[in-house]
Amino acid sequence: MTRHIPNFLTCCNLVCGCLGVVFALEGRSFPAAYFVWIACAFDFLDGFSARILKVSSPIGKELDSLADMVSFGLLPSIVIYKMLVVAGAPPYLPYLAFSIAVFSAIRLAIFNLDETQTDSFRGLPTPANALLITALPLLTGVVASYLTNYWVLGVITILSSYLLVSGIELFALKFKTFSWRENKIRFTFLALAVLLLIGLQIAAIPIIILLYVAVSLGVRAVAK
Repeated sequence: MTRHIPNFLTCCNLVCGCLGVVFALEGRSFPAAYFVWIACAFDFLDGFSARILKVSSPIGKELDSLADMVSFGLLPSIVIYKMLVVAGAPPYLPYLAFSIAVFSAIRLAIFNLDETQTDSFRGLPTPANALLITALPLLTGVVASYLTNYWVLGVITILSSYLLVSGIELFALKFKTFSWRENKIRFTFLALAVLLLIGLQIAAIPIIILLYVAVSLGVRAVAK
């Protein structure tokens, strides 16, 4: 029975992605973003439970990537597509949004074949990218005013697609144990992320993703 728990959690991730896609197509940004957040929780829990229960399998690995492709590849693409349409982008430009889905698929395929990406990632993980993209339509104030410009959205789409397959090395939020010594970078980052969320709420999400990249680059620089 326990061997099916990780795959069940992965399927919950997939269902969240499907529901998020429905809401994104309807232009309902808040529910779409919420389902990405929930999908991220299931994505963390399926891997964590597999390690704790020691029941990982090749099928689980493939199923995880397929679920991630929907929740963190297709869903953010649709969100950007709708934003480009609303921003009055020229014909065909909104379809640029689906480059995120394409590069998410490439990133996931590379990850499945690269056995060295255990304690770190190369390229922005698809969940982090999806969190960033789906938070954009929820922003308010001056930042939101820039996001009504389709050229700005186009640049964000291109940068997002590039980061997915870039060679930037980023630390993985995977806990093999909960000791401070082995996870001080992870705990510190999570504490900062919680403080940002408390202070800035939704506006903190893009900052947290940028902080994730910055901390990873800093850790790599110190290691050298």
